[in-house]
Amino acid sequence: MPETKVKKTEDFNEWYNEIVELAGLCDKRYPIKGMNVWMPYGWKLMKHVDDLIREEMTLTKHEEVCFPLLIPESLFKKEEEHIKGFSGEVYWVTHAGSNKLEERWLLRPTSETAMYPIFALWIRSHTDLPLKTFQIVNTFRYETKQTRAFIRVREIHFFEAHTCHADLDDAERQIKEDKEIADRLMRKLSLPCVFNKRPNWDKFAGAFYTISIDVLMPSGRTLQVGSIHQYKQNFSKPYNITYETIDGKHEFCYQTTYGMSERLLGAIIGVHGDNKGLVLPPDVAPVQVVIIPVIFKGKENEINKACMLIHDRLKNRGIRVEIDQRDCTPGNKFYEWELKGVPLRIEIGPKDLEKNECLIVRRDTGEKYTTPQHSIEEKVASELKQLSERLYNNAKKLLDANIHHVTDLKDADNLKGIIEVPWCGDESCALEVEKFLDCNTLGEPIDSKVYDGKCPICGKHADKYMRYAKMY
Repeated sequence: MPETKVKKTEDFNEWYNEIVELAGLCDKRYPIKGMNVWMPYGWKLMKHVDDLIREEMTLTKHEEVCFPLLIPESLFKKEEEHIKGFSGEVYWVTHAGSNKLEERWLLRPTSETAMYPIFALWIRSHTDLPLKTFQIVNTFRYETKQTRAFIRVREIHFFEAHTCHADLDDAERQIKEDKEIADRLMRKLSLPCVFNKRPNWDKFAGAFYTISIDVLMPSGRTLQVGSIHQYKQNFSKPYNITYETIDGKHEFCYQTTYGMSERLLGAIIGVHGDNKGLVLPPDVAPVQVVIIPVIFKGKENEINKACMLIHDRLKNRGIRVEIDQRDCTPGNKFYEWELKGVPLRIEIGPKDLEKNECLIVRRDTGEKYTTPQHSIEEKVASELKQLSERLYNNAKKLLDANIHHVTDLKDADNLKGIIEVPWCGDESCALEVEKFLDCNTLGEPIDSKVYDGKCPICGKHADKYMRYAKMY
């Protein structure tokens, strides 16, 4: 089968760009750089990710909302740290037709400043808490770095959950739940990840603390696919989000957010794809199984009938399945469906008809074997589950093999991936390590064991690690 012009192991970035284009995920030719057109196959893939997110939100009793795109400048400016964090990334609207607006509007870079004035109207009593909402919308940020489909764009397909709580303990329980939600979602996407508490100098603007959700790409760089934020009362005070306690007092709410973006697709493409194209986790693949009739003269009707029967049985089982009956060679069909990352291929030809069998081909390994047609539903369901587990396990091996603990920075020479270095807690030491490693600071591992050693920069006692990596 044909392969990509650029090999994944030789030039990951160029391979990635080629795969996105060949697989028909998005069209980058829209006249505004970084604002790409979702093509049908890519949009179906994104919608399946959205469906998994909605399932998790329903499970955890979040209610879906949809807030306006435009935010008045006066609302945006209420949280000083927040506007400083986003001021350089905002798109401003200054005119309505030929009329200059009395107050500028902006396209939401994120939705805190749009939602929280309304939360102040919705919440009155302790009985209104916790308030758990989410929305899946587009956000806009003026990205100045080199754009890359799904990874660095200016119009971002974005999921964000916003919650309000009566006290810090309940808000912390929400943070714990958000991590559990992320774990379940990432498992379905076969993407092992690491959670890092971002350093104070690089947390989300306005947050008390931020936890990043990072995936290691085969290039050795990390991709932040999501984040969880503890706000405490940093937003409720400027936006006056209060509630009446059971004894009649008025208190400010505690708030959290949890967000993920289309970068999830970038991670799926980069981590699982190969030189033949995409390799999609079954839970989000637009087509989970493709059936290819291998036609021989005089057997057309019998073969097509057998294919349709299997199609209907799999469809009734809830499996997303298609038959490719186009007038082209089986080889051309194999190439296209492999490029699109369909997890399983079923082939049926005259010999399969005689034996009442069919041929199953695994997309990830390329392995082939025959199986009886009478048990095809159970076999396909089992294969899809196993394929998902194989993708996860392979990605986990990549991650585990590329997390390095070093106590002497000289030992980090030529290491790729995530490097963990003892840290004394001083910002200047962390930034010095950044320079030495020519990496970015990811943050502290939130599940790390207590460390007892010395900071490699200042020599003072270090009781924790800081993680570093090159980032997208």
